[in-house]
Amino acid sequence: MDCKHLFIASLNSGSNGNCYYVGNEREAILVDVGISCRETEKRMFRLGLSMQKVKAIFISHEHTDHVKGLCTLAAKYNLPVYISPGTLSGCRFNLREELINYLNNNETIQIGSLTVTGFLKIHDASEPYSFVVACGETKVGVFTDIGEACDQLIFHFRQCHAAFLEANYDDALLEKSAYPYFLKKRISGGKGHLSNKKALDLFSSHRPAFMTHLLLAHLSKDNNCPDLALELFRQQANGTEIIVASRYEETQVYTIFEPAAAHSF
Repeated sequence: MDCKHLFIASLNSGSNGNCYYVGNEREAILVDVGISCRETEKRMFRLGLSMQKVKAIFISHEHTDHVKGLCTLAAKYNLPVYISPGTLSGCRFNLREELINYLNNNETIQIGSLTVTGFLKIHDASEPYSFVVACGETKVGVFTDIGEACDQLIFHFRQCHAAFLEANYDDALLEKSAYPYFLKKRISGGKGHLSNKKALDLFSSHRPAFMTHLLLAHLSKDNNCPDLALELFRQQANGTEIIVASRYEETQVYTIFEPAAAHSF
């Protein structure tokens, strides 16, 4: 198939659950299943997306908001799960052995006409991964739960036509929040989450000219504001469409093209 575009959507994004869809006309993958199987199905149905096209699940790390619905969904649809050995060892469940496929750093995995590259990221988890999904030359990154933008992340971000990028907290809101000191340090200490400022620095310094869509992901309920994050990024968008991925509902489906032009439907 002459693959020129990808369909992407966030099914949910936040500490209450994360699940991201990337696919083409024939096949798709999910990155993380942090909402229930039933909720995943409902949200995909509302978007007109078919579970029959989903051919694999890729897991970034073992925290509950990324794996809550994994076992049920994988078992129901007999889906292979790509997961690092460290992540699997940190999970509090027994995934069916025949569904397990181990990730290796910078390994390329072929799922039909989709190519998925996983690479290690900085986060307070056991062997966590970020992912880039490609169809032909069109590339979409899933970059959440990141303490710092490492060289690998920068390298892959520069190649993406679209990306899900964490903008977890606003520095001032986190500082003023009722969170205990140890939790504030965990979030902002370099192995936790990306702030609006760090995410914006990555975007403004390394955004490729052909990036058409940026979905701001994993926003904190207490330490960020969707309107604040949206305005910050729109000021430096330079033609990139900025979308906030909600912690309460799915986004629409966006179509990402290899050329500079992209559209949504």
